Amino acid sequence: MIHMKHTTPVLSVVIPSYNEQGNVAAFYQQLTNELTKDKSLTYELIYVDDGSSDNTPEELQKLAKKDDRVRVITFSRNFGKEIATTAGVQYARGDATIIMDADGQHPADMIHVFLKKWRAGAQVVIGVRKKTQKEGFVSSTGSKLFYKIMNASADDVKLIPKSTDFRLIDKTAREEFNRFTERNRITRGLIDWVGYQKATVEFVANERMAGEATYGFMKKAKLGMNSFVSLSLAPLHLLIYAGLAITLLSIAAGIFIIIDDFILNQLNISGAFILGDFILFSVGLLLTSQGLIALYISHIHTEAQNRPLYIIDRSRSVGL
Repeated sequence: MIHMKHTTPVLSVVIPSYNEQGNVAAFYQQLTNELTKDKSLTYELIYVDDGSSDNTPEELQKLAKKDDRVRVITFSRNFGKEIATTAGVQYARGDATIIMDADGQHPADMIHVFLKKWRAGAQVVIGVRKKTQKEGFVSSTGSKLFYKIMNASADDVKLIPKSTDFRLIDKTAREEFNRFTERNRITRGLIDWVGYQKATVEFVANERMAGEATYGFMKKAKLGMNSFVSLSLAPLHLLIYAGLAITLLSIAAGIFIIIDDFILNQLNISGAFILGDFILFSVGLLLTSQGLIALYISHIHTEAQNRPLYIIDRSRSVGL
C-alpha cells in the first residue's frame, strides 16, 4: 500500500464518477504519474461515485486498498454530476482543490500549470477549453449559444465562454462555496459567483479513454435550465415583459377599435374581433400577474426545500 503522511495535503483532486469502470485504473495511473513528478507535492484523490450501475464502485475500492491517498465517496443513488462535484469539494482537505472528469478528457499534465497560477496568487484558476477532439457542430454551437444567452441574462455573474468544471479553487474560495445550500446548481457558475482573484488556463480536451459519454444532450439541456434559474431571474422577468407587451398591444388595439367605430367608421370591425381583443387583454394581465407571483414563489420554493444535497452509502465509502 502507498501511504500518505498524516498532514494536510497541499492538493485535493475531486473526481466525480458515473459508470466509468473502464477508465478508473487508467486515469488513476495517468493522474498519479503526473502528480508524483512534483516531489514536494502532497495530495489526496477524492472519487465520488454518483450511484453508478456498473462496477465503478468496486474499481474505486481497489484503488483505495492499495493507495491511502485515495478517498471514496459512494452515493446511495444517482444525484447528478453537480451534486457529486459538490460532495467532493465539501470533503476536500487540501490547501487547493482541483476538479477533474473521470474519463481523462481533462489533461492531467495541465495540473502543474494550474498550481503555478495558484502559487502566483490566483484563488480561482479556470480551465478554458480551446477545442475538444471530435467535437460535433451541434455541441460546439450549443455551447457558444449558452454562454451568450447566459451572460446576457445573468444578474451578478459573467461566465467565461468555454469555461469548464476543470478548475482549481483555493481553501478560502472552497469554504465560501461550501456555504451554498441550493439544490439545482451549476458548480462553475457558483464558483464564479464567489469572486476572488481569477486566472485562466487554456487546454485542448482529450478524447475519452474508454466507454461512451453519459452526459448527453438532455442532461446538458437540464443543466442549462438550472443555470438560468440559479443564476438569473431573467426568465421570470421575460414572462412579465411579455405580459405587459401583450396588454399594451391589446389596449392600443382597443383604442383603435373605439376610434374607428365612433369616428372613422371605415373598417366595420365585428363583435368577434372586439371579443378577441378583450381576451387578448385578459391574457396579458394574467401573464403579468403569473409572472409577478412566480417571482415570489421561486424564492420561497428555493428556501423551503430542505432535503439533503446527497446521501452517502458509508458501507462502500473510504476515508470519510
